[in-house]
Amino acid sequence: VQLQASGGGLVQPGGSLRLSCAASGRIFSVDVMGWYRQAPGKQRELVATITIGGSTNYADSVKGRFTISRDNAKHTVYLQMNSLKPEDTAVYYCNADLISYNNFRRQNYWGQGTQVTVSS
Repeated sequence: VQLQASGGGLVQPGGSLRLSCAASGRIFSVDVMGWYRQAPGKQRELVATITIGGSTNYADSVKGRFTISRDNAKHTVYLQMNSLKPEDTAVYYCNADLISYNNFRRQNYWGQGTQVTVSS
């Protein structure tokens, strides 16, 4: 089982980016999926999470600008980021709680991270 994130890049302040993260492997079910970020010299922090039923949770710093969504059939989570600010610059990591056919136990997985840089 692995999580593969994509969609990062360089964008000007006020711009938009869309991140994607797909879980692959022998997956039985995926529960909570989410995005975290880590800026240089800072701890990793929550950005947003979404349950299998679609309930969402956002960090105060991104409310109204970021939207998390998911495609359950594809085991994929998305993060639409609008009105980006320089302080959004970080490595973004996807995260998922899932059960695989390997052992039928709920386990937590991290993706490899994708760099988002907001700069003029």
